[in-house]
Amino acid sequence: MIPVVHLKLRTTRGNNPPRARFAVSIGYWHDPYIQHFVRLSKERKAPEINRGYFARVHGVSQLIKAFLRKTECHCQIINLGAGMDTTFWRLKDEDLLPSKYFEVDFPMIVTRKLHSIKCKPPLSSPILELHSEDTLQMDGHILDSKRYAVIGADLRDLSELEEKLKKCNMNTQLPTLLIAECVLVYMTPEQSANLLKWAASSFEAAMFINYEQVNMGDRFGQIMIENLRRRQCDLAGVETCKSLESQKERLLSNGWETASAVDMMELYNRLPRAEVSRIESLEFLDEMELLEQLMRHYCLCWATKGGNELGLKEITY
Repeated sequence: MIPVVHLKLRTTRGNNPPRARFAVSIGYWHDPYIQHFVRLSKERKAPEINRGYFARVHGVSQLIKAFLRKTECHCQIINLGAGMDTTFWRLKDEDLLPSKYFEVDFPMIVTRKLHSIKCKPPLSSPILELHSEDTLQMDGHILDSKRYAVIGADLRDLSELEEKLKKCNMNTQLPTLLIAECVLVYMTPEQSANLLKWAASSFEAAMFINYEQVNMGDRFGQIMIENLRRRQCDLAGVETCKSLESQKERLLSNGWETASAVDMMELYNRLPRAEVSRIESLEFLDEMELLEQLMRHYCLCWATKGGNELGLKEITY
């Protein structure tokens, strides 16, 4: 029997800035940029949520860096549903920037992000430093610079998405990494399939990273769905989140040549032991069973297409 109270407000949609901000504030990972996008909430977040978020950030980051190493950074990254994500700035600090980094989200979200970038030098200065002109080009819901672009668009409208990306000099000949974190699950299966097909067919060599729910057919998964519905938040694509196999099959049936998937508990168990000891010392957790339940209901998937000469198929977590 799973106590419903434990799951209250503990499901994640897209990049969740307040949760990430809190986890960073108590030392789970280093991110000096998120403070410029999100105020620190006084509400303490549950330890199992923080550990889960750490595993997510670590897993996605490892795959991104593997792609960058294989392509020697001669590539582009498109972060779909990026929200207040700070990966661009953190990659720059590590001297790991791709040829160009794109972010896409709803225009309303992009407006907020652009306001923060415009008003805060720690965000704007790194972009300008890489840019050949003195000012950034901001046009409504778009920021475009030499190495970084933010685009306001609806991922369900692929013609608009492609048009705006090309306007910001997306190069279909470059190896391309696309990232979606808790994004596809909010689209209908048909809409997410169309996005995956578009991504697989648009680039000669590509990789897709998807982080979202899995094993949603069991009792714990049903409670997660019911909690979200009570908050008027519907998982339109939850039927594709039945299992790791259904997640891989969706990728393979929409134009991708290889597909892999691990649940987040498996990923957590593969973390370097020194890192696990470090984060487990940050907060006391008395409900290891709940952590395991939560982590078994999220997964990290990645798929590749082309790029044999680069060794994209060899990328694994």
